[in-house]
Amino acid sequence: MHWGIFPSALTHTTHRRNKMFKTPQEWADAFKSMTPQVTVNKNGYEIRTDLLGMAKEIVWQDYTARWGQFEVSATKDSDSFTTKVELPTVPGVENVLAVAEKLYNFVNNTKK
Repeated sequence: MHWGIFPSALTHTTHRRNKMFKTPQEWADAFKSMTPQVTVNKNGYEIRTDLLGMAKEIVWQDYTARWGQFEVSATKDSDSFTTKVELPTVPGVENVLAVAEKLYNFVNNTKK
């Protein structure tokens, strides 16, 4: 019998055992890629909520950009100066809903 094979086979088996999963989490992570991924479609309420969030963000980004471009003008009337400052109007719910409707129509491919 040739004893040179036995130690390498034992080492190989021991090495293979050390590569086995040590925790249940390691096992779950390893097999996660082998399992089919299930995705759930959003319902209408979730889609509209997301669209409202996007619309709000768009409206406020526009307002913020216009805030940095407000106008200041000064005029002299005989003995006094008049200063006029024109600031952008703060967007309200109507503005957000109008943008949300445009986004919703775009998603549904309808034109209004």
